[in-house]
Amino acid sequence: MAQWILLIVAFLVLGHVPPGSSEFKRCWNGQGACRTYCARQETYMHLCPDASLCCLSYTYQPPPASKTRED
Repeated sequence: MAQWILLIVAFLVLGHVPPGSSEFKRCWNGQGACRTYCARQETYMHLCPDASLCCLSYTYQPPPASKTRED
């Protein structure tokens, strides 16, 4: 009986563990990484689904949108 209780408790605990490390989660078409803090060579682009920052290296940043003049 004690083994069953231990087994049930183990399953309950494992159910609350996140499915992977957040530093391996990818964002921005696979070029960025979801992290708590961005590195010095990176910039924040948007929030990931788990509310961490999507950090993108300066070399992979999209070009700035060109502004068109409207007369």
